[in-house]
Amino acid sequence: MTIQPRIEEDGSPREKTDPISSCSQEYALDGRIHLNGNSLGAPRHSLIPELGHLISGQWARLQVRGWFQEGWLDLPRTVGDKLGALLGAKPGQIVVAGETTSTTLFNVLVAACRLRADRPVLLVEQESFPTDLYIAASVARLLDRRLAAVSRADLDIRLREHGDQVAAALTSPVDFRTGERRGIGETTALCHDAGAISVWDLSHAAGVLPVDLDANGVDLAIGCGYKYLGGGPGAPAFTYVPVRHQPDVDFPLAGWHGHARPFAMSPRFEPADGIDRARTGTPPVLSLAGLNHALDPLLEAGIEALYQRTRELGDYFLACLEESRPDLAKQLASPRDALRRGGHLAVRVADAERVEHELAERGVHVDSRPPDLIRFAFAPLYVTKDHIRRVVDIVTAVA
Repeated sequence: MTIQPRIEEDGSPREKTDPISSCSQEYALDGRIHLNGNSLGAPRHSLIPELGHLISGQWARLQVRGWFQEGWLDLPRTVGDKLGALLGAKPGQIVVAGETTSTTLFNVLVAACRLRADRPVLLVEQESFPTDLYIAASVARLLDRRLAAVSRADLDIRLREHGDQVAAALTSPVDFRTGERRGIGETTALCHDAGAISVWDLSHAAGVLPVDLDANGVDLAIGCGYKYLGGGPGAPAFTYVPVRHQPDVDFPLAGWHGHARPFAMSPRFEPADGIDRARTGTPPVLSLAGLNHALDPLLEAGIEALYQRTRELGDYFLACLEESRPDLAKQLASPRDALRRGGHLAVRVADAERVEHELAERGVHVDSRPPDLIRFAFAPLYVTKDHIRRVVDIVTAVA
């Protein structure tokens, strides 16, 4: 894809010169406005011929030979290295094994606790996404660890005061409800000061925020492929393991593609060197191809430009809302400072679920979260300022 500058609908100087603003025409939006990219990213029009070629030009033509002649076996690493460019990780440290986010998180949390086998506590934020809480509780039961679920505000305090008991701390750089950010470098440093393993769920940050995994010294991380990354419904999750931990990390899910010699069909598991030991079963090629295709325009734009565009769109939304509905603007549940929030804004609205459905009937996709939040997400490649003005007009009418 070649990004060409064009004049955006509102004719603003930034939109005239910003090459990202031209990308929305490449996405299959079906005439609707998608402000829920933090739940499911929109596909590009070119995905259909891309998958068609894979099916007719590779799978149908080559059958099983496609694994060896078309790079299918390498896709978990190929896509992982692409993600590394967005997430600040050097090649060979991210793999997309083909598992769900839940399975990937389970695998990583068990491995994190095994790295600190002498410590009794698994620490997690109470405000985490429900799956993170469920998986953390399951891992704690499985490994006979004590689960400590503390408030977002108290997690750093717990690390400072009782960190010597913590095996691993699970958190996220973006609160999935309010969009409030947590400093990855600061919390990771607290983990290291306490001798604990830092584990990050990047699902609401990947593709929209700089996370700088290597520079921040993150120990382990996971994230899904279907939100801002746009890999499609249920796109597989990724695993980050820095080189320093790769020789020692011990994953509980030991599949044949994580074996040092997978085609030897050995009855005894011997983990592969490097990031490949995080692989499990046969890669889901169609899903990986969809994610691989979705990453190209994100990489071409670059994470800093994507982040800048997201901040601008969020600020523009707030300015429009304050002008049209100052009463709603006062119900903002997210930080007003763009540097303290992720890719979405949350507004408290009475009967939020009804408002979500009425917006959908008028061609606007958002999502509500109980009890009273509506989240507006600003995926930088296909949301424009014209979209935002139209959404605020509709919100003014229905909320």
